[in-house]
Amino acid sequence: MGRRLAGDWIRLSWDEGPSGRPLRLDLVLYALCSGYALALALTDKHYGFRVWAGFAVAAYGLALAHTLWLRLSPRATGRWASRWTGVGIIGALGMLAPLGTLLAQRLTGGDWSPDPGRWSAQPEVWVIERSAELLTATGTPYVDVTALGRPPVVDDYTPYGPVMPLFGLPRAWFGGSPAGDLLTDARLLFALTAVACAWGAWRLLGRPRIPVRAAQLAAVFPLTALTWATAGPDLAIAGLLILGTTLAAVDRPLWAALVLALVTSAKLIVLPAAVVGGTLVCARLGAGALARFCGVFAGTCAAVHLPALLIDAQAMAEHVLWFPTGLGAVSSPAASPLPGHLIAATGTAGKVIAFVLLGLAALAITCWLVVRPPVDGADAMLRIAVGLGAFTLLTPATRFGYLLYPAVLLGAMLCLRDADRLREADRLPEHRRPHRPGLADRADLGGRPAATSARDDRGDGDEARRPAAPTS
Repeated sequence: MGRRLAGDWIRLSWDEGPSGRPLRLDLVLYALCSGYALALALTDKHYGFRVWAGFAVAAYGLALAHTLWLRLSPRATGRWASRWTGVGIIGALGMLAPLGTLLAQRLTGGDWSPDPGRWSAQPEVWVIERSAELLTATGTPYVDVTALGRPPVVDDYTPYGPVMPLFGLPRAWFGGSPAGDLLTDARLLFALTAVACAWGAWRLLGRPRIPVRAAQLAAVFPLTALTWATAGPDLAIAGLLILGTTLAAVDRPLWAALVLALVTSAKLIVLPAAVVGGTLVCARLGAGALARFCGVFAGTCAAVHLPALLIDAQAMAEHVLWFPTGLGAVSSPAASPLPGHLIAATGTAGKVIAFVLLGLAALAITCWLVVRPPVDGADAMLRIAVGLGAFTLLTPATRFGYLLYPAVLLGAMLCLRDADRLREADRLPEHRRPHRPGLADRADLGGRPAATSARDDRGDGDEARRPAAPTS
């Protein structure tokens, strides 16, 4: 009985339709986010994290208060009576404000300091910007760590593919002055890339309704908001994954292959997304389209990697392969207390067990793809989210922040699911199609009719549950 009641509560709280009660889950979500931000503000050693957390406590707290007001005021109407208001508060106060603050604070110094209490940006930001300087100076972003004249340290490494340094080129070309450094911070390009990719994917899908739950998962979830303000490369990678998968879902396999090749050449851990994208292309368009997809993917990867390989293949392997896997001259500091790391930390046998579990997870997901290949974008996005989530949890050298990928991709899956439903409806005879409001009827970001947007956007309260009064 208790399990059934819990299942009903979750189902109704997740449902954003007329029969759902999503405000209940919103209250839980914003309360947990507020608690997480408060704990981070009080305990974390990283300066940037504490700055973000200070803003985030206020942002999530205001969103929580607004949601409580909606819950207690079922007859409230108007633009403020929308669940999107809480999302907007978090976006402005919990993402844009701390990013601007940390961009300005970074001008006072702190990069490369051994004290995290001085970091206004996470080390990956400086590393990528430095790799761009190396690229312009030497033709490769990878230094030979054996030729430094001293023992190598973690900061000497660039554990990214040759595409990632492109995000640091504006800083390499136009930095050097306070205004130049402020405007060319790599975090700005990461954020712009993520937003542009999400917007492009939304346009490709025909501008479907964006569920509030999707925005909560993909945009204002604490891992997303924290990464937006303090680092950013994983957001750009997630945005490119969404764009590449969407291109495959709308039957543009060559463009999908190009985008997925570029994102894989920026961060190798997202290679499984290309496998899922190819499977989706094959399921929708056949083996010929898959062959063309593979050709473009392989050709793009080869063209991008070839310059660095020709200059110093051994240095590239040291940075991109051996260092992240713990086999380089210096071990990766990625050591979040997730299952794979905890198991590997028990010793040699633990490392073997962790890699075996990772291999079994990869085998299970591969079987899932073969036995039941994805046929639409939402299904493909789910496979990628599960794959990257399993990798994050089970790999020995991992970071808690990588859980951003499944959160963002699950949010994108909700948008793709709505778009897939609309396309299915368009295939029905006209008299069987569900009503779709036109652009002239839309009053908010949710794409609902203006006359009912405030009530429907909440899906809760007395008015949402009360049956219509008789008219006779």
